Amino acid sequence: MSTDAPRTATADDEPPSRAELEARIVELENRLGHVESERDDERPKMSIIATKGTLDMAYPPLILASTAAAFGYEVTVFHTFWGLDIIHQEKSRDLKLSSVGNPNMPVPNVIAALPGMDRMTTKLMERQIEDNDTASIEELIDTSLQMGVEFQACQMTIDLMDYDEDDFYDGVTVGVGAATAIQDMAESDIQILV
Repeated sequence: MSTDAPRTATADDEPPSRAELEARIVELENRLGHVESERDDERPKMSIIATKGTLDMAYPPLILASTAAAFGYEVTVFHTFWGLDIIHQEKSRDLKLSSVGNPNMPVPNVIAALPGMDRMTTKLMERQIEDNDTASIEELIDTSLQMGVEFQACQMTIDLMDYDEDDFYDGVTVGVGAATAIQDMAESDIQILV
């Protein structure tokens, strides 16, 4: 039988004194406070790997990251290869939408392969984003950073693409390697590859 259970007075026992009751209350409050602080330290964690840098593929990692952060998740987004363009200040403002090989495009591949079609489909998508008052890539990055999302830039890709570390948005963690990304994924409750 647990000795932690509160005593109840019986006919033979005297009720607990006021001092004993106050001591029990303090002990219970301390236990509850300890449990709550442990839960606060164990926020759920999400790890996203962003590998594509087209206009349509920039939105999923940013929307998932900002939404998860709004729900209290600790979020890390590791950007590698073309996904690095999403957090590149200059390149993120000029992301394209490819119509070739995209099965959801209402354009057959034969027509989508014609010169200028990518430019046209990109302009159509940009107009749709604007008409629907959808947040821009830059706005989503700023919002996510303010909410504590950590955007990481793959060092190997920075070197491969000959980018400068100063090319990225303020607040982006540069120089991150694959080992760090793998460790982050291993510690995460949710892992997503985009």
